[in-house]
Amino acid sequence: MPRYFFNTRIGEELIPDPEGEDLRDADHAWQVARATIKEIIKTEAAQVDLIRASLEVTDEDGDVVLDFPFSEALIDMPPLPRNRH
Repeated sequence: MPRYFFNTRIGEELIPDPEGEDLRDADHAWQVARATIKEIIKTEAAQVDLIRASLEVTDEDGDVVLDFPFSEALIDMPPLPRNRH
């Protein structure tokens, strides 16, 4: 099984995924990237920069196989609850 790495890019900053994950193919990596982004958004919704972030999925050779903007994962998400002050 190929190994994919889910590196987070926010602007010029790249936060590498040192471990990666063994997945059956690039389509499976896309599914994992989408689920990962949704989870990050749920837990880190206060981080304004996340809307400009993306997951750069690379293979074992370091080649980018997928660049998944966080904003694309938001398209079918229900609205986040708003704080009422």
